[in-house]
Amino acid sequence: MRSQFLPYCLPLIGEEEISEVVDSLRSGWVTTGPKVKRFEENFAAYTGAPHAIAVNSCTAALHLALAASGVGPGHEVIVPTLTFCATANVVVHLGARPVLVDVNEHGLMEAPLVERAISKRTKAIIPVHFAGQSCDLHALQSLAAQHGLPLIEDAAHAVGTTYQGQQIGTHGQATAFSFYATKNMTTGEGGMITTSDDRMAATMRRLALHGMSRDAWKRYTETGSWYYEVLEPGYKDNMTDLQASLGLHQLRKLELFIARRREIAAFYNQRLGGCPGLDLPTELPTGRHVYHLYPIRLRNRNRAEFIEQLRERNIGASVHFIPLHRHPYYREAFGYRPEQFPMAEHLYRGFVSLPLYPRMTDEDASDVVDAVQSIVEGESGPGRRLGVNSGLEVKESAL
Repeated sequence: MRSQFLPYCLPLIGEEEISEVVDSLRSGWVTTGPKVKRFEENFAAYTGAPHAIAVNSCTAALHLALAASGVGPGHEVIVPTLTFCATANVVVHLGARPVLVDVNEHGLMEAPLVERAISKRTKAIIPVHFAGQSCDLHALQSLAAQHGLPLIEDAAHAVGTTYQGQQIGTHGQATAFSFYATKNMTTGEGGMITTSDDRMAATMRRLALHGMSRDAWKRYTETGSWYYEVLEPGYKDNMTDLQASLGLHQLRKLELFIARRREIAAFYNQRLGGCPGLDLPTELPTGRHVYHLYPIRLRNRNRAEFIEQLRERNIGASVHFIPLHRHPYYREAFGYRPEQFPMAEHLYRGFVSLPLYPRMTDEDASDVVDAVQSIVEGESGPGRRLGVNSGLEVKESAL
């Protein structure tokens, strides 16, 4: 039994991030400024995308990408039901209808299910790279191209994920990333949009800051001008230099963070693989899984009781996700029913996400598997300790 509670997730923030934030505070640039621009350039270089636009959330990124794609009243946008509500909420905000589709056994959108949902009103497709693993983008790209539809990727879970050797962020018309506190890298709140479309990038940059003319943020610098024009009614979606200060160093550490996540996931796979009544996440051969989540599925056990038993052992857990069709708004506004989404229902009924993040120590990881084993196998004594890789813990000095 642990003496202290292990939260489901905690960010790993070092002295470099803290010093950079302090530097921004002292500089006077606390809103959008030079560090945002540098963060965008670094992120574009990391993903290989020609354009990266920093915004205040992944929700804003999705909203801007859809708005720049012309989504509006009377249109439909195809969204997987197994996702966070933001993916569909932004569709509703633009006056369009979210058309929910089921997922495959890995929780991912797949082309045959999408194809059946396409209508004359379909304006875009939003695949979600669930848990840190990519959808089959080749099939989805082919389908989207066949129907002349933009592919707007929800990569909230997938910064650092690859598909066929290429970073997520360079495949569809636009890709939305999240830097929320629980994500693989964080700016507290924040997000990024990548695209290779010059026109779309210009439109999203403009919309992100009230629809004002280019480089409006520079009007308070020595090279700026007081004069600006509002070209269209935009939004207030810009990222601040305080957020970018975190992002600059979190991005530099991202590959170390991902390596740590993959080590813990490998340890979980080894230790929990033989547990009765558990299905573990599978890594597909199409690309690198960055394990933003480690969702196990309980086959024959009450999930609420299982989560409470973990809590009694001082282990936090979560559920990803309550499918959209189960939420009152989407059920009542659009008439969705559980029987329309058999795989999402099957997955949801047993899903539990275990703690998995770089700040966890070797002992933390061992405590998680000991707790899970003691519940599903009825063990009362201490389990085996980590021992897989004695150097597993990420040391702050190594970052």
